[in-house]
Amino acid sequence: MATRTKNSVDANRTTRRSPVQTGALVVGAVFVLVGIMGFIPGITTNYDQLEWAGPDSEAMLLGIFMVSILHNLLHLGLGVVGLIAAKAAGAARSYLIAGGLVYAVLWIYGLVVAEESQANFVPLNDADDWLHLVLAVGMILLGLILPRRVELPASER
Repeated sequence: MATRTKNSVDANRTTRRSPVQTGALVVGAVFVLVGIMGFIPGITTNYDQLEWAGPDSEAMLLGIFMVSILHNLLHLGLGVVGLIAAKAAGAARSYLIAGGLVYAVLWIYGLVVAEESQANFVPLNDADDWLHLVLAVGMILLGLILPRRVELPASER
C-alpha cells in the first residue's frame, strides 16, 4: 500500500471541483449544447426560417422555444462563460447567481413585451418566458446553496 505524502494530497485538492464549480460546469455545458442544438435542422424546426434576431424568426428549438441566430449565440456565450467560471469556486458562484438574475430580468421582459413586437429582439415566446423563470430560480439557488469547498475524505485530511 502506497503512502500518500502531503504533496500528493495537495495536488489532489487542486484538481477536485467544489460542488458550486461542478454546478457551473454542468449549467455551462448545457447552455453550450442548447446553443449548438439551435443550429441543427431537425432539432430546430422551421430551420429555414431562422433569422438573425427579432420576432420574425419562426425557428423553434425542439418545436417549442423560439430561437434566432442571436438567441443561439447568447446561449453559446453564456455556456462558455460558465465553463470558464467553473475553474474557481467564487467565479462559479458569481456566474450562477448573476446568470440567474439575468434570466429573471429576461422572464419579466418576456412577460411585458408582446411576442410580435420588434422589441422582442431575442426572440421569446411563452415557453421561453417560463423556462427563463425556472432557470432564474434554479441558477440562483445553485449559486447560493452549493458549497464552495471540496469535502475531503477523512483519509486525506
